[in-house]
Amino acid sequence: MSRKRLLGGALLAAVIAFALLGPLHGADPLRQNLSDTLLPPGGAYPLGTDHLGRDLLARLAAGAQLSFGFALLAALAAAVPGILLGLVAALRGGVLERLLLGLADAVQALPGLLLVVLFTAFAPGEFLPLYLGLALSLWVEFFRIARNGAAAVMARPQVQAARLLGFGAGHILRRHLWPEVAPLAATLFAFAAGTAVTTIAALAFIGVGARPPVPEWGSMMTELLPYYAEAPLALLLPAILIFTTVLGLHLLAGRERA
Repeated sequence: MSRKRLLGGALLAAVIAFALLGPLHGADPLRQNLSDTLLPPGGAYPLGTDHLGRDLLARLAAGAQLSFGFALLAALAAAVPGILLGLVAALRGGVLERLLLGLADAVQALPGLLLVVLFTAFAPGEFLPLYLGLALSLWVEFFRIARNGAAAVMARPQVQAARLLGFGAGHILRRHLWPEVAPLAATLFAFAAGTAVTTIAALAFIGVGARPPVPEWGSMMTELLPYYAEAPLALLLPAILIFTTVLGLHLLAGRERA
């Protein structure tokens, strides 16, 4: 692996370790203590407290589980149908391929963020519409990558020979299409997860996605923004975690140099 991918993997491992080990601190991310508002790091609060006296370490760790885990789930929900439909379109061709391409064009005609906002408008603050909107906006890229890569492989002589010899679609998929599409899909998955992280945070920041008191990085920034002069570190911490997560995903997705 290149140094960039190693660095990306290390950054993601640090975020995951923080998400998993943070709860060992034992503090409740929702418990308020108005006598301990906006405390600096130290003592019983290793990362300080917010404007309601809630432990920032506990809230940031819970936010890591929510934001990063939710982003991976949304990217996975987009990747599985997108890749499968792309492979089916390349294998079958004809009317089915044209219908799927038309569906992908129709979805892509709407900006992805607008599509997510439309879904969340039906149930503000709920995660299911946000999850569905993200998956629906992200699957098109997986579909196009899988379909274009598989279509190029289908035109190769060895695939044509396999079809003439009577090998079925399953054999062609396993031996020829999937080895070609898998690396591209893995790279795109990392980028899609990074997009999901920033989208979730951005929507929560403007009050569309997760809402207080849910410990989500974007909503935490919204709550702490009026107190940036008194506790700048409290506002910077969720932003640093978002930046670290997205940077790690992008570095991990980078291609190796020849």
